[in-house]
Amino acid sequence: MNPPAASWQLFWAFFRVGIFGFGGGPAMIPLVRAEVVTRHHWLTDEEFADVLAIGNTLPGPIATKMPGYIGYRVAGITGCIAAVIAIIVPMIVAMIVMLGIFSRYRDVAWIRGMGQAVVPVVMVMMAQLTWDFFDKSRAALGWLISIVIAIIAAGLIYWLGIHPGWVIGAILIAALLRPAGKQKAEGAA
Repeated sequence: MNPPAASWQLFWAFFRVGIFGFGGGPAMIPLVRAEVVTRHHWLTDEEFADVLAIGNTLPGPIATKMPGYIGYRVAGITGCIAAVIAIIVPMIVAMIVMLGIFSRYRDVAWIRGMGQAVVPVVMVMMAQLTWDFFDKSRAALGWLISIVIAIIAAGLIYWLGIHPGWVIGAILIAALLRPAGKQKAEGAA
């Protein structure tokens, strides 16, 4: 069972994510995982992966869906409200400040370089998250099935232009409709 968490703990956890989550929702995912799974142990890696998968199938920004659900799961309605407010306040303030600075000093080289310098850091964070999820998939499904699913998903998403939510939704439906294996049938007998 998850340890009880006060709304203020959720607030500060997601406030840190909001402050350091440059690059938008996808860049925040590794930071959310670090707070929720590694630091506070509110979710397991498997639960986090489920939240991420379902969050990607729903409309709206992942940067608010995940904190909203996690906050609700950990501390109810007040936890949901605290987590969502904590994640959006730094974004709003940063956006106002940075757009003001950018508008005023857009021709200064170091201002242009700031945005470009963050990209490699976000790339490394996303690569680490990708490897962690692939490693979990490999452990649960094996190398071959994990690679086949990844290739099929990449083909559907990148080459055919199908929205990732449809791909994830189809996998969830296929898993729900899959007949129970022999072990479950024998265990019930």
